Amino acid sequence: MTAVVVTYNRRDLLAVALTALGAQTRPPDRVVVVDNASADGTAAMVAERFPGADLLTLPRNMGGAGGFGAGMARALGGGADLLWLMDDDTDPEPAALEELLAARDAATTAEDGPPALVAGRVVWTDGRAHPMNTPRPKPRATAAETRVAQAAGCVPIRSASFVSVLVDAALVRERGLPVADYFLWNDDFEFTTRLLRGRRGLLCPRSVAVHRTKEFGGADADPGDRFYYEVRNKIWLFTGSPGLAPAERVLYAGSTLRRWSRTFAGSSDRSVLRRAMARGIKDGLTGRPRPTAALLRDVGVEIPP
Repeated sequence: MTAVVVTYNRRDLLAVALTALGAQTRPPDRVVVVDNASADGTAAMVAERFPGADLLTLPRNMGGAGGFGAGMARALGGGADLLWLMDDDTDPEPAALEELLAARDAATTAEDGPPALVAGRVVWTDGRAHPMNTPRPKPRATAAETRVAQAAGCVPIRSASFVSVLVDAALVRERGLPVADYFLWNDDFEFTTRLLRGRRGLLCPRSVAVHRTKEFGGADADPGDRFYYEVRNKIWLFTGSPGLAPAERVLYAGSTLRRWSRTFAGSSDRSVLRRAMARGIKDGLTGRPRPTAALLRDVGVEIPP
């Protein structure tokens, strides 16, 4: 079982995350740290304080999408059977991994095997459930899925975030890495819906991680110019990803439009959002994501066969 942590210029938060990994009641067998070309001494800190970690320092910032792609490729090349994924501002409680593994075992069936992924419950620093990282419940889960999930103390889900999620490595080899060209936003949604299409996913409330974001809020918080990635990537997702069935595309597109309207309503500078949206629509409709294998090869990372 390999933990994959992606970081960019957040040395102190990363140190908290790596300390928490070392304090797990069931520690990961290996920890891969992907440094997205940080300029704050991150690499030196990891080498000095966490010499057991496998540090992969990229020559340029690949964003969360490229960082997780690179880290997963590194882990898969090392023969990982399970991947525990998290951002550098994730602080898992001591039993977080043990509970994820126990839920996975409890939900493994003779007919379907193990679930594709098991996500933990994510809270903010004051203990409130973090809306940015709340997995989407699976619509119309079958009675059998619900029964197996409840027996494991879990809930069926349709997607998850890259904040303490345990993923089946064999399925990643089969269905592919995150789309690196997303850079940031929606990369985790696209990746997990792709893994979960036709497969089972679970939310395990007993596994808890603190997401140490600067502010408490959801995906409709004012993103400023980064709204470009939200728009472009959503267009790429709805028009090209195999993760969503046609009916789901309609459902999630409607949900996206409602969230965008709330984002505009709460923005302090809507002109920035309008410009970002215009660029996102243009690039989303006129371009497609570049191949992940080629982008990773450019930074010296090969995807294992």
